[in-house]
Amino acid sequence: MAAKRTQKEPKRAANPSAVIANAGVMLEQPIVDTLRENYMPYAMSVIVSRAIPEIDGFKPSHRKLLYTMYKMGLLTGARTKSANVVGATMRLNPHGDQAIYETLVRLSRGCEALLHPYVDSKGNFGKAYSRDMAYAASRYTEVKLDPICSELFGDIDKDTVDMVDNYDSTMKEPSLLPVSFPSILVNSNIGIAVGMASSICPFNLAEVCDTTIALLRNPNHDVMDTLKAPDFPGGGYIVYNEEELRKIYNTGRGSVKVRARYAYDKANNCIDVTQIPPTATVEAIMDKVVELVKSGKIREISDMRDETDLNGLKLTFDLKRGADPEALMRKLFRLTPLEDAFSCNFNVLIGGMPRVCGVKELMSEWAAFREGCIRRRVYYELTKKKEKLHLLKGLGKILLDIDKAIKIVRETQEEKEVVPNLMIGFGIDQIQAEYVAEIRLRQLNREHILKRLEETGQLEKEIAEMEEILGDRKKVRGIIIQELKQVSKKFAQPRKSLLYYPTEEDGQKEELEIPDYPVRLFFTKEGYFKKITPQSLRMSGEQKLKEGDQILQEQEASNNTELLFFTDKAQVYKAKAADFDDGKASVMGDYLPAKLGMEEGEVPVYMAATTDYAGYLLFFFQNGKAAKVELSSYQTKTNRRKLVGAYSAASPLVSIQQVLEDGEFLLTASNTRMLLIHSGAISPKSTRNTQGVAVMTLKRNHFLEKVAPYQEGSLSDPNRYRTKSLPAAGALPKAAEQTTLG
Repeated sequence: MAAKRTQKEPKRAANPSAVIANAGVMLEQPIVDTLRENYMPYAMSVIVSRAIPEIDGFKPSHRKLLYTMYKMGLLTGARTKSANVVGATMRLNPHGDQAIYETLVRLSRGCEALLHPYVDSKGNFGKAYSRDMAYAASRYTEVKLDPICSELFGDIDKDTVDMVDNYDSTMKEPSLLPVSFPSILVNSNIGIAVGMASSICPFNLAEVCDTTIALLRNPNHDVMDTLKAPDFPGGGYIVYNEEELRKIYNTGRGSVKVRARYAYDKANNCIDVTQIPPTATVEAIMDKVVELVKSGKIREISDMRDETDLNGLKLTFDLKRGADPEALMRKLFRLTPLEDAFSCNFNVLIGGMPRVCGVKELMSEWAAFREGCIRRRVYYELTKKKEKLHLLKGLGKILLDIDKAIKIVRETQEEKEVVPNLMIGFGIDQIQAEYVAEIRLRQLNREHILKRLEETGQLEKEIAEMEEILGDRKKVRGIIIQELKQVSKKFAQPRKSLLYYPTEEDGQKEELEIPDYPVRLFFTKEGYFKKITPQSLRMSGEQKLKEGDQILQEQEASNNTELLFFTDKAQVYKAKAADFDDGKASVMGDYLPAKLGMEEGEVPVYMAATTDYAGYLLFFFQNGKAAKVELSSYQTKTNRRKLVGAYSAASPLVSIQQVLEDGEFLLTASNTRMLLIHSGAISPKSTRNTQGVAVMTLKRNHFLEKVAPYQEGSLSDPNRYRTKSLPAAGALPKAAEQTTLG
């Protein structure tokens, strides 16, 4: 049964096509036109009106919020509930209350996100260094403007910046704030727009003011002399890199490495981290440390806890007995966000256009902006003083005959004729006459008028000074310098981020502790490698190999063994057994040319395994020569993966043998002659590509074909093939031995 309708259906149109024109008709719409008409306006709005800061250092959301607080009278007096500020800001910023409140939180002193907070706060505003520490609702917290905001709004009522309509044209708001210091560089600003982003790191206020003053006096000033490095609100250490800093200062792009600050508590055998990089959070650091401990890459930490309280951030690592705190921290700096990079992209809106600027260019643009503000302020004050002087000059003419002025007012029949009669009687203009007409009767005495006229001389002097300022750019810049000195004196604070100059230890990569356990290594003719644990080998069946492949070498080793793979191109590739995953007999293993990045067509021919580089390598060549090279010749201080000139390429290689102790080797030539030599008769060399010494004399068109370690009992008469001196031709084998060895 059909459900009963609860709403009356709308009456259908008799002619549906009359309701929607071209209904059901597919129209071609080029994607380029769609992007231009629909997407571009949105993209430009995000870039210009939302995400990218302007030369005053603020995004529109910041500016609207702070201006609202200024108009609410929160620069002085008591704090008010944050909810009141959020509600009032909606008149300028038509967004949700939560978005506005989040902006307020980021600007507050309690959040600790800014070097010089603009909002003095009371209550829980969360913390910039914590991901999980949430801020309280706006109805619980209280705010007012911080004293430094007096430098943002000091001249705003003197026509220093343009005032524009808000979104519904019901009130005015400033297009920029007339900041008296380069706030764009003092507080960090990060924004992601469409197709571009901005990321400006903060600098110390005193250093920024000093640098700006130096540039105003000398445009060729080296910024690095006064602007040492960025200064982050969370402190930490700036890992000083002059080349990278100079790149940031010149281009506006680059990255700054920041590492955490810590202290070792010897009594409790623990490390207390009290400051972290601005891009990290306590929770992210803890998650990474837990991951490293579980994977076995960090074994020195027994416990970890977040002890952050009202005194500030504190992350504690309890150490195991015997752990080296300095070595552990170097490892943590490398593996966790305890050391992180702040990427800089000084993208700023200048004249409504986004532009990536270096520090010097940014300060120059701010100085030009501030110069315009001061000119407008001086012109505003000049106009006011000229108007006042004009009124006082009219008042001065009244002084010549006060009785006449009273008589004109008294004898005028109509009120509207008072001003015209005063203009005629004293030769003054309408504005002056209006001013005189408004003077109260008790003020029409000589003493009062003389006191007012005393200001005339001072006003004329001030007007002359102002006109001089407007005509001389140096004087305008002198005012900027004076204001910067005052700002620095009132609000400067010591650096929070200290400079750390890297040492040699920082450049050395910490060796990860490799878990050591017994393994069995397999190397095949086709260049495949397997590492299998004894337990897995016992439980496995037959070895899986590629069709036509065979195992050339098999040996017992440990997981921290170093491996040297020699190739047919006289090169050796170094690796560690730990670099390879534990395998099984049922898999083919790792293909070495791909795993080790060998050259095209290069084939591995021999595997040497060692833990201490003791012993020798014997190289036998087709021309009958043999080279004995110390294995230590292949040991390097740095972790080099590839060594060229691993052995001599003068003659084709027949065999490589790794020996810890000298022994006998059986050489077989292509004419079946055999020679039994002792490796002790060959002198060792430290040069890897030595051609060696002749050990077997070969007849024409014959060559050394095969070499193998001598197995006791494999020859019925071994003395037949031994020789007292080298080189030697060897002896032809007996028929029985030839059959056995063949």
